Amino acid sequence: MDFLAAIGRAFLVFLEATGRLALFTARAVSHCFRPPIYAGLVGRQMIDIGYYSLPVVGLTALFTGMVLALQSYTGFARFQAEGAVATVVVLSITRELGPVLAGLMVAGRIGAAMAAEIGTMRVTEQIDALTTLATNPMKYLVAPRLVAGLAMLPLLVIVADIIGVFGGFLVAVYKLNFNPANYLSKTWEYLQVMDVVSGLVKAGVFGFFVALMGCYHGYHSRGGAEGVGTATTNAVVSASILILVSNYLITGMFFSK
Repeated sequence: MDFLAAIGRAFLVFLEATGRLALFTARAVSHCFRPPIYAGLVGRQMIDIGYYSLPVVGLTALFTGMVLALQSYTGFARFQAEGAVATVVVLSITRELGPVLAGLMVAGRIGAAMAAEIGTMRVTEQIDALTTLATNPMKYLVAPRLVAGLAMLPLLVIVADIIGVFGGFLVAVYKLNFNPANYLSKTWEYLQVMDVVSGLVKAGVFGFFVALMGCYHGYHSRGGAEGVGTATTNAVVSASILILVSNYLITGMFFSK
């Protein structure tokens, strides 16, 4: 019976956490559509999420495209199918690797920063001070970050797609001796609008999850500096898990038969 009781306690804790997250999400989303709208805060978060994440996302996409082209060529050479390298690179980048890697990089950078910032405000009672000053913390702290994450990650993924395909092109042309015109022709021939659209939809969902997890764990952090550190870790881990799970679900929605 002790074993069953432990399972029951764990299940109740899970339900409690899920309900708290669902209520937090509903409140945060509702504040995104209700005035007042802090446009300045939204713009600042867009710059922080989008512009300052460009170097890490671009570098990740570049070397991912380069490695993908090299590995694809090595594998396809066994079957005399080297001509499919361009197709594999562009489809892999636009459908999967671009959105997922950009989401994970942003989760590591922005999700952690959001959790640390809001968590510090919580443990130093700055959030309580906002309430005292008749400023809704959800509208002032959470809503701008959700809007910015939802808007900026698709733009980051567009840049990542371009840089990733360009990285594959560099390796294919200058290392594997592909004809540039033929490589570009193969890239455009098999790329469809749905491949890019599915990646951008994933990016929007991933951006929302990254901002949501960063804000949620920071908002509910407790226990001083140690609590802020725990909130930061939980924000990155939970955002990464949600990215991977939702990636499979969205892929199934777009491409399942």
